[in-house]
Amino acid sequence: MVTEDSPLLTSTAHEAIYDKFKLKQKRWIVFLVSLAGLLPMFVSAILVPSIPQIARELDSTHAVASLAVSLSMFATAVGALVWAAYSSFYGRRSIYLYGMPFLCVGSCGVAASTSVWSLLFWRFIQTFGCSGGLSLGAGVIGDIYKLEERGTAIGIFFGAALFGLAVAPFLGGAATQYWSWRNLHYLIGAWGLLQMLLIYLSFPETSHPGTLGIDKLKRKRWIHITWVNPLSSLWLLRSPNLFAVMLASSLVLISDYVLLVPLAYTIGVRYGITNDAIIGACFLPSGLGNFIGAPIAGRLSDTVVRRWRKKGKGVWFPEDRLRATWVGGLIMIPLSVGASGLITTYIGGPIGLSLNLLCLFTNGMGVDFVMNPIGSYNVDVLHSQSAEITAANAAIRSLILSGATALVVPSIERIGVAWTDIIAGILALIGQGIIFLTIHYGDRMRASVDVGFLPVEDI
Repeated sequence: MVTEDSPLLTSTAHEAIYDKFKLKQKRWIVFLVSLAGLLPMFVSAILVPSIPQIARELDSTHAVASLAVSLSMFATAVGALVWAAYSSFYGRRSIYLYGMPFLCVGSCGVAASTSVWSLLFWRFIQTFGCSGGLSLGAGVIGDIYKLEERGTAIGIFFGAALFGLAVAPFLGGAATQYWSWRNLHYLIGAWGLLQMLLIYLSFPETSHPGTLGIDKLKRKRWIHITWVNPLSSLWLLRSPNLFAVMLASSLVLISDYVLLVPLAYTIGVRYGITNDAIIGACFLPSGLGNFIGAPIAGRLSDTVVRRWRKKGKGVWFPEDRLRATWVGGLIMIPLSVGASGLITTYIGGPIGLSLNLLCLFTNGMGVDFVMNPIGSYNVDVLHSQSAEITAANAAIRSLILSGATALVVPSIERIGVAWTDIIAGILALIGQGIIFLTIHYGDRMRASVDVGFLPVEDI
C-alpha cells in the first residue's frame, strides 16, 4: 500500500529479472513490438485519402464512407481493452498471435467490399485485430527494460506509432492516385501475415514468471478458455494521477489531429494543392518529427529520472519523470500549432507552405516529448498492469479525439483556421498545467486511490 509520505525506493535485487534477455535480443523485441505498434494508427489513417474514391465506387456519400474512419477509432479502443485484458492471462506472445488473423482477414474483406456496409463490417474486424499493438507493446517494454532504460525504448515505440499516423495518408493518397486502394489493403493483409510469422518464429514470452493468470491455475487443460472482463482496465483510471496524465496526453494529442485531419482543407486549399499524393506528402514532416524526436524524448526521459534520483540520493518519486514534458508541452506544441494557424491565414505562396511544414515537423517532435514520459510513467507505477493502463489510456483518448476531430472542420468553417489552431494550443497548455499539478501532488494522488501501485523494487 502506498502512503502519501512514502517515496518509492530503489533496490538492485529485483533488477536481475531484466537480464533475462541479451541486449541484441531486446533490440529485436523492440523492433517487433514497434512494428506492431505502428499498425493501429497506420491502418486507421490510411483510408482517409481514399474516401472520395471509395464513395464513388460503392455508390455512397462522402459522409457515409467517412464512417469507416470513425468506426476504426472505436474498434481500436475496444480492441485495445480486449487484447490487454487477455494478455495478462495468456501472455503477450499468444495475444499477438491471436490478433493478427483478424487483421489479415479484415484487410482482405475491406479490399473485396462491394457495399459500404460490408466495408464498415470488415473495417471493424481489420482495426480490431491490430489494435492491441499499442497496449501490448508498452507492456512488453516494461517487462524487459529497467527503470532507467525504459524511456528510451518506449520513445522508439511511441515514435513508430506516431510515424505510422503521419506516413499513412501519404501512402494512402499515392495508392489512390496511382494504384488502387483495394490493392493497398491486400498488401496490409500480407503485412499482417508476415508479422505473425516473425512473432511466431522469433518473439519470446516476456511476462515475468508467475504473473500470468494461466500460471496460477491449479488444473490446466490443453485448451483453456477463460472470460476476462475487458472493461476492467478502465477502472484503473479512477486513480486521480492516472486519469490526470491520460487527460493531459489527450489534450496534447488534439493539436496533432487539429493540424493533420483537415490538412487537405487548410494547407491544401490555401496553397492550391489538389493532387492526393502531394497532399499526403505534406503529412511527412510530422512523421519525420516523430521519428527524430522519439529517441531524443526517450533519452531525456531517462536522464531526468537518473538526475532526480541522484538529487534525492536514491529517494525519488515516479512523477519526477513527467518533468521531461516541459520542453514539448510548454514550448514546441503550443507555438507550432498556433503559428501554423496564423501562417495559413496570413502568409501565402511557397514561404507560407514551407513555414507550415516546419510547424508540422516541430509539432511532431513536441508530441513525442510529452507522450513518451507519460507512457513511461504509466509503466513505472503500474508495471504489473502496464498493458491494461496503456489500453485504458488509448481507449478513453480515442473517444476524446474522435469527438474533438469531429469538431475541427466545423470550427474552421465558423471561426477560421487561426483561432481553431490557437484554441488547440491553449488546450495543450491546459494539459501541461495538469501535468504540473500531478508532479507536485502525485504522492497524495497515488495515496488517495491505490490501484496496485508498486514500489520501485518491483518495477
